[in-house]
Amino acid sequence: MKKSLALIIDDEPDIRELLDITLSRMDINCICSENLNGAYKLLQEHKFDICLTDMRLPDGNGLELVTFIQEKYPQIPIAVITAHGNMESAIQALKSGAFDFLSKPVDLNVLRTVVKNALMLVDTKENSDIHLIGKSEQVLKLMSTIEKVARSQAPVFISGESGTGKDLVAKMIHLHSSRKNKPFIPVNCGAIPHDLLESELFGHVKGSFTGAVADKEGLFKAADGGTLFLDEVADIPQHMQVKLLRAIQEKKIRPVGAQKEINIDIRILSATNSDLKKRVSDGQFREDLFYRINVIEVNVSPLRDRKDDVALLAKYILEKISAKESIACPEISKPALSRLEQYSFPGNVRELENILERAVAMSGGELIDEDSLNIQNLHEESEHEPNKSEDLDSLLVEVEREQILGALEKTRWNRTAAAKILGISFRALRYRLEKLGLD
Repeated sequence: MKKSLALIIDDEPDIRELLDITLSRMDINCICSENLNGAYKLLQEHKFDICLTDMRLPDGNGLELVTFIQEKYPQIPIAVITAHGNMESAIQALKSGAFDFLSKPVDLNVLRTVVKNALMLVDTKENSDIHLIGKSEQVLKLMSTIEKVARSQAPVFISGESGTGKDLVAKMIHLHSSRKNKPFIPVNCGAIPHDLLESELFGHVKGSFTGAVADKEGLFKAADGGTLFLDEVADIPQHMQVKLLRAIQEKKIRPVGAQKEINIDIRILSATNSDLKKRVSDGQFREDLFYRINVIEVNVSPLRDRKDDVALLAKYILEKISAKESIACPEISKPALSRLEQYSFPGNVRELENILERAVAMSGGELIDEDSLNIQNLHEESEHEPNKSEDLDSLLVEVEREQILGALEKTRWNRTAAAKILGISFRALRYRLEKLGLD
């Protein structure tokens, strides 16, 4: 079997020797250079499987090499070596296309993990049961972006409205990455009580607090080797934001009550429906953490901006419903499809799923017509006089119902967490649930 070949660039002989010996013991051949000019020449002469470069070199810096390799040899994963604590240059390298980074002094265990992950990269276009449905320009661009960011280890922030499928995008990034055979752990940060969040994320040791009757492995450790998806990351309280930042930067965690830290190897993906930049400006979210998790941003367009996808999505969803219910896949009439394509979908794809599930039930699983959709676009003009108080009242009730259901769904029906998202007390939420018949 052919050995892998690594390119090492560092002006310090001791570092080059350390990296060479470590990789040789992993059955990887190494060719070294002490500067950029030598590296450019070697790239023309050999076919490398991985590149490791120092950021500070006699004739330039590692960022120049990252950019060059991205343009000329995009199939080669490149990891940069930065001075300890210099996260700005590491983040800049990741934004430029670096696969990962290492801090000096180089931790050999971390080095081996980075190299192993890099060599596991495969063609991101392989088949997967999880995929995006659509033919719009936005979906095609999103698919291309997922394939590109999947090759990196950089943290990715997935932005978009509620119901657009941010969790699906996170799962696809994982499945197209070198970590695809390792765990994918999604965490709804808004659904975990604040006083339990540290224990849930980092774990705890027996006796560390009341109720800790046994050691518990945290979600960071459970995702070791794989991907941790922090959904609703904006809901993480500030005292935990500091600890999360350190865990991401140092790649180490300390379980509650533990004396020693644990090395972890995970990729962080995160998402939220909130305006995280506004939370930063309001002082509710740490700026340094924001830039650490937002190395690469992937935006998921709302459904109203990609109407070309509605028909394909509707067909796909109906096929899923029919398979689940063991019934023949219902047809959808042209007027009904036209109505869907005109609708603004404030709840996006998730709302489309709910509408079609209800329509299948209303139509008895046969032809879905416009009446069985039972939708009313709140942004359209009402057929009634707009100055009638009853129209305004019904509109407000519908908006209130939609917001409450969205918060409950987001928190997996945790009422305490939902009340917090809505900015009301638990008692007020309970009253509204009773009033709307949702209790």
